[in-house]
Amino acid sequence: MEFRLGAGLVKDGFEFGPLLPRRNPEVDFAGTTAPWHLTQALLSYFPKAASDRSIALDLGCGSGLHRETCERAGFQWAGLDYSNPMAPILGDGHALPFRASSVEFVVSMAVLEHIRYPFVVAQEVLRVLKPGGYYIGTVAFLEPFHGDSFYHHTHLGTYNTLDSAGFEVLRVAPNEDWSGLRAQANMSLFPRLPAFMTTALVWPLEALHRLWWRIGSTIRPGASERLRLLANAGSFEFVARKPEKAIR
Repeated sequence: MEFRLGAGLVKDGFEFGPLLPRRNPEVDFAGTTAPWHLTQALLSYFPKAASDRSIALDLGCGSGLHRETCERAGFQWAGLDYSNPMAPILGDGHALPFRASSVEFVVSMAVLEHIRYPFVVAQEVLRVLKPGGYYIGTVAFLEPFHGDSFYHHTHLGTYNTLDSAGFEVLRVAPNEDWSGLRAQANMSLFPRLPAFMTTALVWPLEALHRLWWRIGSTIRPGASERLRLLANAGSFEFVARKPEKAIR
C-alpha cells in the first residue's frame, strides 16, 4: 500500500491540519440555531464586531442563512449573491460593490467552487477587508458536479488561492462533518434519499474504510489519521486574515 498525498501535510512551511481545532470563541452563540455547515470549530473563529457599525459581508449569501449568526456577533449583515432574488444585494464577487478596507469580516460558505475566477474574488475580498479582518469559509473538494461548479479545491488549491491574494492563511482543514464518501452518496449515489437513510447505507463502508487505514498504519507509519481525513475530505474549511500592513 502506498500512502503518498501530493505535497503531503506541509507546504512552504504551512501545515495542513487534520481537523479545524476549536479556539476560545469571541462570541457566545448559545441559544442560536446556526446552519449545520457552520461547524462548532468554524464558529469559534467568528470575530466579535468592533462596533455596532461593523459590517460582515456574507458572500454568496443565498437566502440569508448566516444572517442571524453574523448579527449575533454584533455585525451589520450585508448579504450578497449573484442570482438569488432573496439576497439584499445582487452583485458579482469579481467586483464587490464596497470601498477598500470597509468590511470587518467576510464569510463565504461553499462559494469559491462556483466562481469562474476564484483568484480574482479572493483579491476582491482582501481589498474590501479592513487590515486584520477575517475571511472564513468552506470550499468543495470531493463533491460531484452540482450547480455551476467550476473548481473543486484541494487543500493545496485552497491555500494557494488565499495565499496568492495576499492573505495570511491561518487554517485549512477537512470539514469534519462532510467526508468525500458522504458527499457523493448524498449528491449522486442516492440523490433525494433522506439523509438518515443515506447515512445508514454509507456507514458500513465508512467503517471498513477506517479499519483499512488503521491496518495500513501498522504497516506504513505515514498512513496516519491526519492523512486519512485529508485524503478523504468532501470539503475544506479555511480561516484567513488580511495582514495589518497589507500590500493590496
